[in-house]
Amino acid sequence: MHILCNRFPSTLIVFCAMEENLALASSVAQTVTTTGIEQENVGAGTSGAAANTSTGFDTVGGVSKTVSKEFFTLLWGTKIKHDVFHRWLQGFSFSEHEPSALVQRDGGPCCVIAPVQAYLLKILLTESPDSGFSDLTVGKCRTLLIQAVCQILMKCKTDVYRIVTLADGVTDDETVDSPPTATSGQPCSSSSEEPAPDSPGMDVADAACMAPARAGSTSNTNSGSATSRWTSDVFHERIRFHELQHIEDVRKFYVEHLHVLTDECGVLLLLYTVLQTKGLEHILSEMSDPTESLIHDTYGCGSQALINLMLTGRAVPHVWDNEQDVGGMKLKGINQQSDVGFITVMEQLQYCTVGFFYKNPKNPVWVMGSDTHLTVLFSTETRLVSPETPGEVARRVFRQFDGDGSNFIPAALLQDVLCALELVSEPEYVDLMRSRLDPENLGIILLNAFMNEFFPDEKKSTPDTFDLLHYNGIPNSNYANRVQYHRGQAVLLESDVRMFNPSDPMLTCLQTKWPSIEVNWSGNRTPSLN
Repeated sequence: MHILCNRFPSTLIVFCAMEENLALASSVAQTVTTTGIEQENVGAGTSGAAANTSTGFDTVGGVSKTVSKEFFTLLWGTKIKHDVFHRWLQGFSFSEHEPSALVQRDGGPCCVIAPVQAYLLKILLTESPDSGFSDLTVGKCRTLLIQAVCQILMKCKTDVYRIVTLADGVTDDETVDSPPTATSGQPCSSSSEEPAPDSPGMDVADAACMAPARAGSTSNTNSGSATSRWTSDVFHERIRFHELQHIEDVRKFYVEHLHVLTDECGVLLLLYTVLQTKGLEHILSEMSDPTESLIHDTYGCGSQALINLMLTGRAVPHVWDNEQDVGGMKLKGINQQSDVGFITVMEQLQYCTVGFFYKNPKNPVWVMGSDTHLTVLFSTETRLVSPETPGEVARRVFRQFDGDGSNFIPAALLQDVLCALELVSEPEYVDLMRSRLDPENLGIILLNAFMNEFFPDEKKSTPDTFDLLHYNGIPNSNYANRVQYHRGQAVLLESDVRMFNPSDPMLTCLQTKWPSIEVNWSGNRTPSLN
């Protein structure tokens, strides 16, 4: 287990996930022809890719280009451990119990799967806020997956999109008991039948079409795919990238070659696509310590820089707003309001400070971080992300000067708070307000007293009650091993006093966003963050 820290540039926030049982369901691949999109030669610079190319052609069309080994070191460090690599060998597959919920087989890939799930839900809530989740068709969920991938890549794009796939040409010995190649243009199925596009959800029969060797058995262990012959050397020898100019070309490619995402290497191929599209030089310039690998070499979990890259398109290592000066060093954080938010239980433990931009995203979707895993919180209540009222701005600014979260500040800081809120801050006026807000001369100013004085008619934009839904992609972390959304009814209490309960990490994490929240979860079962 790794402790998160957001205070020093040499420390990466890491989420290591426990290994869990193999998920049976996965998406159905389509048998398609090549897109015929022409490719351009890649130049040195932002892509960080080598100039030499392979001689083969694959499903994208055009000549494929090799991925620079510098990306391997950036991602894995100087040595790739066999067990760590095999934790990442999984494709994007949907739960047979929740049509739009992705299943995570092993610990580690949550730093890719959870952001994709978050963007998928963001799109779903935007397009169909009143629709039910259980009646989504297979075709709709595939479309949502591709849309989510495209939105993440759009945030990472620096010049062109660089789609990473697997080249053909592996010997028979290397592919024994292995899935078909992700670029062969064939689905991972021996059956020519495909489920109807309007069939609801994803069931075991659909999973069998995608991976028949795995759908009928749960004998695979937690330490990666037991029957896979993939090794890191074989995988990295075969990955190639192709350049696409427009996001519509990217979308069409994934529509025609969905198996690139759903085959056994799907998560890794998307991860390398994100890195290639962002470019090596850009990633290194945003990281505080370029010598730190993005994936932990022992636990296989992603760093905070990798999580931020997936969520915002920037590989910055911290979660606070903008830059902070620590000992003369400029440490980079989140520079604008994000489409998808991020909150973590580690903030309550004061290992990091999550800024306003992450806590208040444009959409009511948040990736949640524990000390071992990433999950997703979301709501159909759009007022949770409505613009701040002046009173809410005042509370947020006040708390920036309340480092301990105790709902009071030293009286000496009153002038700084008033200046930050662009209120009257003349010394004589400040002295008057200080004596009024601290009549007993205790040297502190309470948040409630401050708000009653300066914002007596405060109106809240956030409702007092609202629904919350929680997603955890690991089957063993769900009731009855079924990956499903867990619903709760949230209530914001009148008191600003935050009750810290170390035995309830879910509530602890939620209170970093809503200090007075209480949640009644369906079935009286609090969902797991791990």
